[in-house]
Amino acid sequence: MAMQLVIGDKNYSSWSLRAALAVDLSGAACDEVLVRLYQPDSRAHLLRHSPTGKVPVLITEQGPVWDSLAIAEYLAESYPEAQLWPAERQARALARSVCAEMHSGFIALRSQLPMDLARDQALTELPDDAQADIDRICAIWAGCRERFAAKGNYLFGPASIADAFYAPVAARLRSYHVALPTAAAAYVETIYRWPAFQRWYQAALQEVKR
Repeated sequence: MAMQLVIGDKNYSSWSLRAALAVDLSGAACDEVLVRLYQPDSRAHLLRHSPTGKVPVLITEQGPVWDSLAIAEYLAESYPEAQLWPAERQARALARSVCAEMHSGFIALRSQLPMDLARDQALTELPDDAQADIDRICAIWAGCRERFAAKGNYLFGPASIADAFYAPVAARLRSYHVALPTAAAAYVETIYRWPAFQRWYQAALQEVKR
């Protein structure tokens, strides 16, 4: 039986996007179950799948796995041949560190530039705390890509969980027309060329039209 990934609206749910990209990287057979968010019955629908009433949640034969980071780790352990984390230990530790920083930090960016893939407009003014988050993210991207550039265009060479976690940020920066250093702009372009991200992005745009 294929696993199921319960997600929210593709246009808005950054947490769902992270999990979906990790599933794609794993190569696992997995069906999507989309629950529209911000509806009167959204929480009731979600509680049928997840004990937290939130997305994403991965439904496995052994039971549910919730939270995007837990889902990513479950997939990495279940499909080791897919190498969702870098193979070298120090690189893997760095990848986990930057994912943890994304998972728990950058509150100003999250709140003031929420993910909206259909958006194509800058903010009137970018708050200083959001800019500080963006500066830190650009530094992470530049450091990782410079160190592992010989292996590929993603943060650690080939696409990994780290890219799944930073893809929603790349989308925010493009949607809000944020001015970026050359290296960061190149990484955003890499994310937008990622086939798995492109499929999600196109589905999100169609979702908004419905």
